[in-house]
Amino acid sequence: MSGPFGRRWRFVLSSPNHAALPPEGPPEVAFAGRSNVGKSSLINALTGQKGLARTSNTPGRTQALNFFVPDTESGMPPLVLVDMPGYGYAKAPKAQVAAWHRLIGDYLKGRTTLRRVYVLIDARHGIKPGDKEVMDLLDTAAVSYQIVLTKADKIKPGALERLVAETGEAIRKRPAAYPEVLATSATKKTGFDALRSSISEFAAG
Repeated sequence: MSGPFGRRWRFVLSSPNHAALPPEGPPEVAFAGRSNVGKSSLINALTGQKGLARTSNTPGRTQALNFFVPDTESGMPPLVLVDMPGYGYAKAPKAQVAAWHRLIGDYLKGRTTLRRVYVLIDARHGIKPGDKEVMDLLDTAAVSYQIVLTKADKIKPGALERLVAETGEAIRKRPAAYPEVLATSATKKTGFDALRSSISEFAAG
């Protein structure tokens, strides 16, 4: 791994509300997805650090924005990864869902350092209504986003190819969507070179 992914990453901050957001600094890329889509596993595989982001079999565990940076010898880090709270957990209390919307809305509005949101979609299920709602939110906020299919090893290669094509067609007319759809498997460690390359484009320096 090269660039920011050739370094060791560390957790720096958890922000449960707008007041706790860190000051704007280095470029940020964020990861959004339904509960249990595999965000933490993806971040761990992306950075090559098994325990960086905590994984859980319990949907809805992440309830804050979690910030990660690579170690640097001096100065500001070149990039920040942001793990966003999972959405779409059916058993979540209404107050919790409302808090999620406030937190995500506050983060997306006017966050000039946010370069892209990677929207994670479970390859076994494809785009669900909750995913469309988040994409609508990103389109309205004019925040660039890219679709990443997770758990790509769970479906057959031919089915994956069709899903990539169908997903690309589904987002084709969305104003803030980046057209290339990526597919990853944290279990098989596939698709991460392309994802790292995409993210590294936003790194400072």
